[in-house]
Amino acid sequence: MSVSIRDCRYSKADRLWIQSVYGEYLDSLSSLNTGFFPAIGADSPEKDGIFASWFSSEHSHPLVIANGEERVGFALVSRPQIPAAGEATPDYRMAEFFIRAPHRRQGFGRDAATLIFDRFAGEWEVVEYLRNPTSVRFWRRVLADYCRGRFDERSRHGEVRHRFRSRPKSIR
Repeated sequence: MSVSIRDCRYSKADRLWIQSVYGEYLDSLSSLNTGFFPAIGADSPEKDGIFASWFSSEHSHPLVIANGEERVGFALVSRPQIPAAGEATPDYRMAEFFIRAPHRRQGFGRDAATLIFDRFAGEWEVVEYLRNPTSVRFWRRVLADYCRGRFDERSRHGEVRHRFRSRPKSIR
């Protein structure tokens, strides 16, 4: 298994691939019953604005997750500018993270997350919806391994928030 990540701002093919699987991503989130995701459908006009922000903002890092040459998912790392009430602003936030269904439970997500955290060293926040227990379990396992259990977890407003510091692999 050879998982890699690459910045898709420099590849039109990668950008188009993310746009082509975005509907699949939204479908996977729509079952969470948050009331938000069905409003932004795969064919929604808001989608164009979302992608414009992903691919042009200096605060966004859209990434393709690949296994060898095959694209298996995507992630969006953002650099938040506004802190949550009463909290310090993290350097990075995992804004989106998606592994396509046929590629799940094979370690691609875990390996991609590790590569992402190593590439963007600093203070991190990963947020999951409580209504998505699969995601909460995934991130708890990934962070327990990556951080050797040294992360903060808080639940509020229907979300689980994980905060931790990542370091390049060479100094972990």
